[in-house]
Amino acid sequence: MENNLMEPNPICVKAIENYCIYLEFEDGKKKIYDMSYLIKNNPVYNKLKDEEYFKKVKVAGETVEWPNGEDVCPENLYYDSKEV
Repeated sequence: MENNLMEPNPICVKAIENYCIYLEFEDGKKKIYDMSYLIKNNPVYNKLKDEEYFKKVKVAGETVEWPNGEDVCPENLYYDSKEV
């Protein structure tokens, strides 16, 4: 079943400690998304183990991404993050 609801877009992202990213969304919510599991268990994210590279995260439309194109599914970014 397809979900026709769109998640709010991120408007701000900042890398924080322990491979987490702080996010602000257009609906006003502020959340923290933990990337550590993805980085540890998915080879696509191997480069993110480098903390300096991890800090290069930026907003890219409906998600966030790093210079080499690594990104996170917008649904995961919004629903799997913890509100702060």
